[in-house]
Amino acid sequence: MTSNSHPTPEGPEAHPTPDPDTPSSPTPDAPDPTYAALLAEGAAVPTEGWDFSWFEGRATEARPSWGYAVSLAGRLARARAALDLDTGGGEVLAFALGRAVRRPVLTVAAEGWPPNVAKATALLRPRGVAVVAAAEDRPLPFADGTFDLVSSRHPVRPRWTEIARVLAPGGTYFAQHVGPRSVFELVEYFLGPQPDAVRGARHPDRERADAEAAGLEVVELRAERLRMEFHDIAAVVHFLRKVVWMVPGFTVEAYEPRLRALHERITSEGPFVAHSTRHLVEARRPAP
Repeated sequence: MTSNSHPTPEGPEAHPTPDPDTPSSPTPDAPDPTYAALLAEGAAVPTEGWDFSWFEGRATEARPSWGYAVSLAGRLARARAALDLDTGGGEVLAFALGRAVRRPVLTVAAEGWPPNVAKATALLRPRGVAVVAAAEDRPLPFADGTFDLVSSRHPVRPRWTEIARVLAPGGTYFAQHVGPRSVFELVEYFLGPQPDAVRGARHPDRERADAEAAGLEVVELRAERLRMEFHDIAAVVHFLRKVVWMVPGFTVEAYEPRLRALHERITSEGPFVAHSTRHLVEARRPAP
């Protein structure tokens, strides 16, 4: 998702220029060609990695004030051995390494989804980073105390016990997590009201308790709620295909009536507004 304060000139136009001889909207009993084209486009865009530049001009998301990737660069410059968990296609780690004034002697990226493993390998291996396939349901394939820095941007779920195990004494976990009720305006548009247990998942207070239970000391925890806007239905479709845990099992076919209604709403009322939640976590494994 692109920032609404730092746009980049990439991505197709959200709405084609209308032909002056063509009606501005379809007749009630005729199909809307714009809607069909947007659905097809959103369904066709590749979803590998964490590059959100395709959304430029289609959707915006405000960025957290702490500037995670730049802050990570500073920590990489001070690290001897670094591990990036749930690295996606490696885009955030590559950016941070490019900004670091020096690099760790050892840098490893771990990812569980095979298409992302391939993409991260192609991007990071030329930069001297080892990319490791690491299944979410298995222990991390690293020895105890290997890394003095473990990082992650938007992990599927933080594996606190494993993070604490692979951190060296005095080592740091530095991450940006997705918070509770993130983009729930969109989630509940498709799924209806969610139970309290779902709405409260990923709460920073719960994550603090889990980190401390694993033996880590939380030294910083900051949370922000950030405005998002979806400017066309293609952006909605691509977002839900890319961030698969938002609406589990999402397909265009299964949700076509809701997609059509949302397209009409965006066309008549303007962007669909939602809010993401993010929190910055810095935790340390205590030294002996």
